[in-house]
Formats: sequence, C-alpha cells, structure tokens
Amino acid sequence: MDQTGRLYKIDQLLRQHKVISFAALQAELNVSRATLKRDLDDLRTRLKLPIEWSRAAGGYRLASTGEPPTSTHELPGLWFSSTEIHALMTMKQLLSHLDTGGLIINPVPVADRLNALLTSEDIELQELRQRVRIVGLVQETPTPRYFERIGLALVRRKRLVLVYADANDTPLEWEISPQRLVHFRGSWHLEAWCHPQAELRSFAVDAITDARVLPNSAIEVADDKLDAQFGPEYGVFANGRVRWARLQFNREKASSVANVQWHPLQQGKQQNDGSYLLRVPYMDPRELMEKILQYGALCQVLGPASLRQAVTDEVAQMATIYQSAAPLDEDGVLDDTALD
Repeated sequence: MDQTGRLYKIDQLLRQHKVISFAALQAELNVSRATLKRDLDDLRTRLKLPIEWSRAAGGYRLASTGEPPTSTHELPGLWFSSTEIHALMTMKQLLSHLDTGGLIINPVPVADRLNALLTSEDIELQELRQRVRIVGLVQETPTPRYFERIGLALVRRKRLVLVYADANDTPLEWEISPQRLVHFRGSWHLEAWCHPQAELRSFAVDAITDARVLPNSAIEVADDKLDAQFGPEYGVFANGRVRWARLQFNREKASSVANVQWHPLQQGKQQNDGSYLLRVPYMDPRELMEKILQYGALCQVLGPASLRQAVTDEVAQMATIYQSAAPLDEDGVLDDTALD
C-alpha cells in the first residue's frame, strides 16, 4: 500500500473509532513504527487533519472542530495516487475520442451514462463486469515518493525545490516552476521551468530524492512552448526540430495500419494500388525506427532521406549478423557451445 492509500486508511479508521491505539493502527496498516509516525505527522502538519493524542483514552482521535457530527473533514491537497491519476486521465482521453457510431441514442452525455452503468446493480451489467477484462491498458506502478507534494505545487501553481539525481547519481538541487506532469512509457515526468538554468527541463519523478513546496508563485509557460521543447503529445523524442516521416505499407497491412494511432498528429491515406501512406511527426528517429522495423519488408520509408538511410544502415547490420547461422544440433535446438 502506498502512502496515499495509507493516509486514506488512517483517516477512515479515525472516523470509524472514537479512539484507536497506535498498536491497532500499526496492525491495520502493517507498517513500521517510523512509517506510521511519519504518516500521522503528514496528516497533522501537511494536510491539517485535526488528530490528537489522548493519554486518558490511550489512543488517537479526531479533535472536535465545531462542525456538525454528520459532516466530514475534507482533506486538502492533491488526494490521488499516481495510479489513480493515470486511470482518471486515461478514461478522460478514451471518452473524448469515443466514436459511438450512432449506437448510443440516449441524449445523456457519454461520461455520465458510463458512470451510471458502472455503478448499476443490473444483473446483466454485473455479469458484464465479471466477464470482461481489459489487459494492459493501465498498469499498477508504485507511487513515486514525492508525487503528492509535486502534484500539490503543480495545481496550486507554486514553485518547488527539487533534489534530483543526475545520470551519475550526483544529487543536484534546483528551484523550478512546475508546468505539466506527463505519464509516458510507464513513468512520470515533470516538465518545468528551471530557474538557475533559465530553461525548460524535464525531470523523471522517480529520480527526485526530495521536494519542498515554496510560497513563491510559479511562472507560467505557454503550452505551445512546452510542446515545441518536449514534443507535441510526446510520441517523439525531444531532440531537434520536428520532421515528418513518409511511410508506405503494402496492401496486406494497409487496413490494420489505418486503424492504429502512432501519433495524435499523424496523417494517413489509402492509395489507388491498395497500399497505405502514413505521415507521422518525429524528432529523434530511434522510437520511430522501432515501430518501422516491426513491419519488416511490409513497410517502406519514402522519406526523409536521413530516416531512410538510418533504417537502411540498421537493416544492413542485421543482415551481417544473420549471414552466418547459429550452430544447431540435430533436433534444431541451439547447441550449448553457442551460449558460451
């Protein structure tokens, strides 16, 4: 259970019990004494939950705030884990691109309709929830240690001081103005204006070893400038100017490629001979080449010349490797000596 989940659980336990002992909290959460003390301190100081220790009662409880007994104390701050935000934004993006094809004729907005269906007690819908699985759409990843603090500064538009490990694991301290959090290839990245360097930089959140929120307001950088620096919608490496690849797929793959999104800004058109011409933006060719090589001879790079040459060189190196076959035994199994 990550810290966000633990803080939720502590809040829930405090509301369920008038008083709960430290030992009972520790047993429920299955954490060390130091971790529980740190979580309680975070709830008190950073999130302002009115927790008090009662020596007479022998445990922790929520102090009276003068609110009606039926009301709940609303915890401030960015109260989502990285996985929850990933799931939330994935759902938002899927809904925004949903093409109903005229099948949904109910005038209720799609998001409201789906939310109602997900919580419905209808027998058929319960069966649907049990029988349908989505594999690989959202993967559970550990919440980076300072994710909530970074998110809090991001949405409140405050500056941060980050301690960040560089490529040589040397700790560096930067004052930044956070701009956007981006989930890309299974990792969170923080796009920010770096004040000491006076430039835009991207920080891998996993490499941040400390984060402190400052009272100073963050400066604002326009989205078009962020896109120009880091690549529009990602999907391209941020290094150099944007180029447009022209890729031609033969008729065998035309229909399947036409239904795949390589990049949000791509352009595609079916050709008269049945092939499919795809134009896709890129900066550094490495990521794009990985996709191209998956199709082998079924895809031809028409341009630009630099990308075509890069693919040609890669294919030539592959051909050199495969010119001499690996030794096989009589059963077609790789000989042990080939593994030495």
